[in-house]
Amino acid sequence: MAFKPFAEWTTGSGMTWFPRNPTLQNFEFVIFGHAEGLVVSLDRSILGPLTASLITSICGTALAVVAGTLSSYAVVRFGIMSALPLQVLQLRLFPPLAVMIPVMVMWAFIGAVDTWWGLSLIYGIVTLPFAFWLMKTFFDEVPVEIEDAARVSGCSYWRVFYRITLPIVKPGLATCALFVFILNWSDYLLALLLTQKNWITLPIYMSTLTSPMGGQMYGMKAALGMIAAIPPVIFGLLIQKHLVRGLTFGALKQ
Repeated sequence: MAFKPFAEWTTGSGMTWFPRNPTLQNFEFVIFGHAEGLVVSLDRSILGPLTASLITSICGTALAVVAGTLSSYAVVRFGIMSALPLQVLQLRLFPPLAVMIPVMVMWAFIGAVDTWWGLSLIYGIVTLPFAFWLMKTFFDEVPVEIEDAARVSGCSYWRVFYRITLPIVKPGLATCALFVFILNWSDYLLALLLTQKNWITLPIYMSTLTSPMGGQMYGMKAALGMIAAIPPVIFGLLIQKHLVRGLTFGALKQ
């Protein structure tokens, strides 16, 4: 669909799996906001929403992974706030729509609506339970005897965590980061309710690709979908060597 011209978008000209006249017109349209041969144009190109999605997804992922890693390690190793796992899990028991109205009021009160940090903050909060529980399962598999031996050698608790434990769970950390990033990257509801104009993300931008003359711009949406798939794929390739290890971490008992 992304490579099909306008005439081949619908079944009127006969549905085909592959474009009969392949074109890059759809990519040109979403990148520059207009394309040669098309009478419609866009007020904004993909660059602004792409930048907004990257910044908010990366910041939200960093916030969730850092907070989830530290809190899960504290629970697993020191038993601090043993009820915290269930309390964190409760954050995901409510339907998002049930809590979004109070969130919208609070975000408006602190001036976080339609800002990169406001969207990043809510992304970090919403995906924190996933990061917490994922990292908790990885820390559960690390033998405590390894840390005890390091502390006997004179290492502090922070040095043991930073130099001993964290490198062991690095594959799990990479897997957790990728999982949380994909959740933030594909979010639609939170961005729809907490952004207005300045920080429109890719899913919101895709919903605006309609035309009074042509209706749904299926070709442009397909092109946008292909572009939107690139960052998660690149992220996955960068951490590929850790990914398989992270997905199987703890699968075999010693």
